[in-house]
Amino acid sequence: MKRKLALVVTVVLVLGLLAGCSGETKSDEVYTLKMSTQLNESSPMVQGFNDWADRVKERTNGKVIIEIFPSAQLGSDEDVIEQAIQGVNVAVLTDGGRMANYVNDIGIIGMPYIAANYDELLAITETSVFDEWVDELSKENGIRVLSFNWYDGPRHFLTNKPITTPADLSGVRVRTPGAPVWSESVAAMGATPIAMGWTETYNGVQSRAIDGAEAQHTATYGQRLFEVLSYINKTEHFQLANGIIVGEKWFNTLPEEYQTILVEECRAAAASNARLVEQIADEYEDKMVEEGMTVIEVDKEAFRKAAEAAYDKLGFSDLRNRIYEELGK
Repeated sequence: MKRKLALVVTVVLVLGLLAGCSGETKSDEVYTLKMSTQLNESSPMVQGFNDWADRVKERTNGKVIIEIFPSAQLGSDEDVIEQAIQGVNVAVLTDGGRMANYVNDIGIIGMPYIAANYDELLAITETSVFDEWVDELSKENGIRVLSFNWYDGPRHFLTNKPITTPADLSGVRVRTPGAPVWSESVAAMGATPIAMGWTETYNGVQSRAIDGAEAQHTATYGQRLFEVLSYINKTEHFQLANGIIVGEKWFNTLPEEYQTILVEECRAAAASNARLVEQIADEYEDKMVEEGMTVIEVDKEAFRKAAEAAYDKLGFSDLRNRIYEELGK
């Protein structure tokens, strides 16, 4: 009897060890991630987040659930980023300007005219230089970049008077995110930058706290700014690259298998969503014209030249050369 009992115990132990070495996640624990964005539900990027959530849920058999919170329901991006760093189970859509508060050089991804379209922007995020910044965000700041290939189109100046050159923006108070990359760039191109939350922009124009904004069509249309602003001045000064980040503390609570799935599907969803954004941005412009806005074709070369002052002031000129050299430009 003792021999039989010992044999049973041995078999159980061996099977347990084999199961533990199989590499499969056996835990019944469900992990929930709250995805925060200032964009509203109608944004095509929010559609992309839902696609990402569906992909992750399917591949993890419902063990990783991503809940989407649009329209800044969880607070400002800055607040959510700090929560993520502290280990809260939140993710946030962010950009190079905000990430520059942690790793200065990554801010160049949000500089004016650094790229002419999504494909050029994507190439920058695939350089070894960009990889260095992502590594520093992780190791020095506790920020895990899941992917940085989300795209929301080019940004333009939106005003109540036509703008064709930087001189026309003199004295015009323009809403922009508060990060130096954004504010210095807007100032270099002639306007007076006013830091303000995106959801406050509509009321800001109505109350005359600001004279206009600079934004991409998907956000402008979703926020119904065509009701308070008359002109789309097509500067295309920023190509809006976005990333989704979580905190390293939370990320490291996930089994390795789920970490891989979360990252892979984030990048895949972003890639397909970028092409959707390119298509919808043109449709939104047509709709805003139907609502009464007027499209102004600007002297883009004049804005490009004016923007050089921001590169010099922020010390990004040499860094841009280094990136372009790696890209063979």
